[in-house]
Amino acid sequence: MWRVLYTMLLWVGLPYVVARLWWRGRREPGYRDAIAERFGASTLEVKPRLLWVHAVSVGEARACAPLVRALQREYPEHDILLTCLTAAGRETIKQVYGESVLCAWLPYDYPHAVQRFLEHYRPRLGVLVETEIWPNLVHACAQNGVPLVLANARMSPKSARGYRRMAGLSRPAFASLAAVCAQGEADARRIRLLGAARVTVAGNLKFDIEPDPAQREAGRAWRAALPHRQVLLLASTREGEEARLLGALGARADDTLIVLVPRHPQRFGEVADLAQRMGFALARRSLGEAPRAGLRLYLGDSMGEMAFYYALADVAVIGGSFEPLGGQNLIEACAAGVPVVVGPHMFNFADATRFALKAHAAVQAPDAVAAIEAARALLADPERRARMGLAGKRLCDRHRGAAERQLAVCRVLLSAPARG
Repeated sequence: MWRVLYTMLLWVGLPYVVARLWWRGRREPGYRDAIAERFGASTLEVKPRLLWVHAVSVGEARACAPLVRALQREYPEHDILLTCLTAAGRETIKQVYGESVLCAWLPYDYPHAVQRFLEHYRPRLGVLVETEIWPNLVHACAQNGVPLVLANARMSPKSARGYRRMAGLSRPAFASLAAVCAQGEADARRIRLLGAARVTVAGNLKFDIEPDPAQREAGRAWRAALPHRQVLLLASTREGEEARLLGALGARADDTLIVLVPRHPQRFGEVADLAQRMGFALARRSLGEAPRAGLRLYLGDSMGEMAFYYALADVAVIGGSFEPLGGQNLIEACAAGVPVVVGPHMFNFADATRFALKAHAAVQAPDAVAAIEAARALLADPERRARMGLAGKRLCDRHRGAAERQLAVCRVLLSAPARG
């Protein structure tokens, strides 16, 4: 009954869905590509055997790379299909995986669309990354005999409350999952309470990600060209945060180079305009510019280069954490041996943040002003920076292995004969 009402609401909202898709395409033309895929139609040719992984956007597409690589090694006779919902996610899939995977939009959650999708690709296994639960999709997979794994699953208290409010819709979906690989014990407990029956704690795939060696070397070379300057990285910032962080840095004259990397590419232009209005002269990565003498701000307006930016940083302030947005990935910084400063809102990375704070690889600040003060204190203390950087690397080494544990769950589900 609840799913029927949900589907009716989807149909009522269809004109808005299409209009919003077209509107977003004004700033990100990728949203207007292959629109038929959004409704389950595809012309991609596939092998008789296929494994499907859904990564909604940029973070998930990068996070699932260790598991995707493991599936490719274990099942070389299978095609791997990666689906996403955002234009930036689609670009990330192309950057990270190239031609080694198929790439398509996940269809909207209309019954006919998801059925067409499943009939075309006929996946032996579906892997949903982190928290992607679509009721009609999950139901159709159960009806078509496609086992679904919720991989690298996380569940914040806020998200759990939202799912509980829609229990008539969400509980059957969670109960239909073939397996859940939770990042931590708290995630597993919340997901079980939402109705999932087969939940294991498998760790966080982000600890298994290997930084791109070419980017890392390029970042180190870039940094070596600035031997007398310190570099403060403002990483993966979100709307509203740049003004606070740059405001906290203020007009104080020092030789620190600020490297600002916004999270979303559609905001690169507006962040550049904001910085200039605030009195910062800047150079831009997208224009091939280098930080000239006396320049305080360098805008990292490029996609897929976080390994480059972390390799050149002395201290990293992690964005998404100064608004109630859940934070961004601090594991990349820890793996690169960069001391980390985070804001108060890291609920999407709760376990990783707790581990990093306990290991003294990170510090947490209550707001942007305090975060800049903490970052400046670290820049003035090279011995503490060295200790924190080493602690971050050791932390990542201790928590590796999630990909193999989640692959083992997939392997059990794939041990049954493939359909057809």
